[in-house]
Amino acid sequence: MSAKIAIDLHKLAKTVNIAIPTLAVLFFLAGWKLSFYFHFGTVTFILLTLLNLFYTRIQSGHTLLRNFGIMGQARYMMESIGPELRQYFFANDTEERPFDRNARSEVYRKAKNIDSAASFGSQNEFDETEIKIRHSMYPVLHSEQVPFSLTFGEERGIENAYTVKRPFIISAMSYGALGEHAVRALARGARQAGIPMNTGEGGHPKYHLMEGCDLIFQLGTAKFGARNEDGTLDDSKLAALASQDSIKMVEIKLSQGAKPGKGGLLPKEKITDEIAELRGVSKDKDVLSPPFHPECVGPQNTVSFIKRVQDLTKLPVGIKLCLGRPAQFEELVVEMLTQNIFPDWITVDGAEGGTGAAPKAFIDGVGMPLYPALKLVNDILTKHGVRDRLKLLASGKLISPEKQMVALCLGADAIYSARGFMLALGCIQALQCGNNTCPIGITTHDPELQRGLDIAVKSTRVVNYVDNLEHDLEELLSAAGCRSTRELSYDHLFVPVGANLGAMPPQSSSTSSSSSSSIFA
Repeated sequence: MSAKIAIDLHKLAKTVNIAIPTLAVLFFLAGWKLSFYFHFGTVTFILLTLLNLFYTRIQSGHTLLRNFGIMGQARYMMESIGPELRQYFFANDTEERPFDRNARSEVYRKAKNIDSAASFGSQNEFDETEIKIRHSMYPVLHSEQVPFSLTFGEERGIENAYTVKRPFIISAMSYGALGEHAVRALARGARQAGIPMNTGEGGHPKYHLMEGCDLIFQLGTAKFGARNEDGTLDDSKLAALASQDSIKMVEIKLSQGAKPGKGGLLPKEKITDEIAELRGVSKDKDVLSPPFHPECVGPQNTVSFIKRVQDLTKLPVGIKLCLGRPAQFEELVVEMLTQNIFPDWITVDGAEGGTGAAPKAFIDGVGMPLYPALKLVNDILTKHGVRDRLKLLASGKLISPEKQMVALCLGADAIYSARGFMLALGCIQALQCGNNTCPIGITTHDPELQRGLDIAVKSTRVVNYVDNLEHDLEELLSAAGCRSTRELSYDHLFVPVGANLGAMPPQSSSTSSSSSSSIFA
């Protein structure tokens, strides 16, 4: 069987960028020695050379142009006629995966501070699978809304409780999964927007710390940055990390949506000398994290481990999980009650989460989607009377305000997003995150590809994205007749049976239409 043949666009762009000035010189010589008419080619290729120099060396607003020059401009030209090509020949604006063109375009426009209003109606199906927000006949004025505030650790009354003033958190992305420029752009944007950022499980958060934003240190199953040689927790290393001013909270990752039941994966192609040193691993092979913490092999010692981390760090401590078997989660909650130990928050990561590299079988076939999982977790906590003992965070393709609003109605207190912020940086969904060949310079350590990602420009887009998300969320709250996110509940949702939210109670009579009771949950 012949090997797969693929075009190396990076090499092709380099060849084109060398060929253009070379042809300018050749046409000049031909015009000088052979015929004046060759100078028409001389002028053309001199202009193209100057344009290419402007793209690759002067402008900083477009990463593709800085990395690929005129070849990058060709991509933008093709993209500009993409809607017409798809309309007549290819996929439409709602068919691409994992995020369709409409979803990506909304993030791009928010990040660039461009009005994202649309015309002529929605392109959604409005069928039995779509959850909608129930608006009120009596919207609330913006002047009556209560500013958002959420304090982690207040239930335990700890001295280092941490308060967020906006309902958004940049989800876990390690240095290693992302390159230096991307991490710094996100961290700088987080600081300017006044939101925290999760470090991911990649060990000592060198570049996250560099920009001075508030950080949530993620303790993954490999415990990079805080591990003993045998993979168990090194108390002194974790305590030292937690003592840094920028680290405000600690999240114990039990599992994640991209690959629940399996440990993290960093392909060897992305392991630099620096990453190998920070993580304490070899750069000659893929780095595989174990599928679980050796300290967490059952409900009792999992809860004890949470307490151990709380005592060590003196910070708010949460856990992250992708729900698999609700009965096992309920056993964990019962054990929390028994020991009277609760995490300060639980992050519910839907199976549609996906920034991490993972086997396709896990990406496609393992774990519960976010919405039913979030509803079940909220219901189980409420059933045992402990919902007020902790916060709930939601993660899983929540890149738009209406989807975030649904998660808040299902019990979330705040929203995690990773890919939303990657798109804000300019991600074009090239699906090359694990290959070290990201054309936008986000998920690569190639210095030539990273060069195009201007930290100052992209951090501003992070701020714009947060500002515009918050604006739209406030508009949705007003339409729902709510003064704060705390007033949201399941009753604010119109949920068809086909939406697959699992076993749920019927809508309350105060908000449900009697005509819809037969076919809707």
